Amino acid sequence: TCPDLFHFGRAMPYGRVCEIQMRLNELPRGMEAIIERVEDASHPDPVAGRLRELGFVPGEAVCVVATAPMGGDPIAVRIGFTRFALRRDEAARVIVRADPSRPAPQARPHP
Repeated sequence: TCPDLFHFGRAMPYGRVCEIQMRLNELPRGMEAIIERVEDASHPDPVAGRLRELGFVPGEAVCVVATAPMGGDPIAVRIGFTRFALRRDEAARVIVRADPSRPAPQARPHP
């Protein structure tokens, strides 16, 4: 069964593991997730469009690498070798799928 992690998001049974769907701003630091989609907060939403242009696309792995003190802005996220600083309301547009049993891999050094 899925672990009791409903405070992070909605638990979703996925094969033999439990994955949790949540917003990127809810992802705990150090946990890797896969981007499901970027939601538009309004129509049109230039911030959501820009996130997609920067590589926040379905199937990409993302990890929160740093957060501001006391849950403030910004948060730092990593996609591949690139780090982005996002406001929490910007990160809330990104829906991710996380496996809480798998910590994020360490970034490999640049060749």
